[in-house]
Amino acid sequence: MIWNILMIVAILAVVLVVAFYFLQKWSGKKAAEQQEMVKQHKQTVSIYVIDKKKDKITNAGFPKAVADQIPRRAKILKTPLVKAKIGPQIMTLVCDQAVFDALPLKKTVSVEVAGAYIVGMKGMKTKLEMQEMRNSRRKTGEETEKKGFFSKFKR
Repeated sequence: MIWNILMIVAILAVVLVVAFYFLQKWSGKKAAEQQEMVKQHKQTVSIYVIDKKKDKITNAGFPKAVADQIPRRAKILKTPLVKAKIGPQIMTLVCDQAVFDALPLKKTVSVEVAGAYIVGMKGMKTKLEMQEMRNSRRKTGEETEKKGFFSKFKR
């Protein structure tokens, strides 16, 4: 009796592993196709970043035609959104996570855009480089001794 249950569980585990393998293979092909489309359609644009936040795409204010094409799973998840001025227009753009971390607020930057999706940024630093910059700023701040207002009069 126990052996029968163990055999059923083992067969189900094997079936699940095989199903996940083929599902991952299929989604990998689909992602590669999408990356190829993005590479074909990307253009370099200069934008002024007004605001950036993580929010649901449904709250971004995209037109109904665009909102209908978004998959259900993406409507639920919070995605990086950037409100930017491109020429005379103010638009909300979806952003890649690595680019979102590196985008400065209230500055004009040159980015690579494919439709309403920010793919890359010119001169973008990686997360590690940005962390090193922050650490070096802190170290230089610690080396210089802060003097308060009344410390001048104590001498």
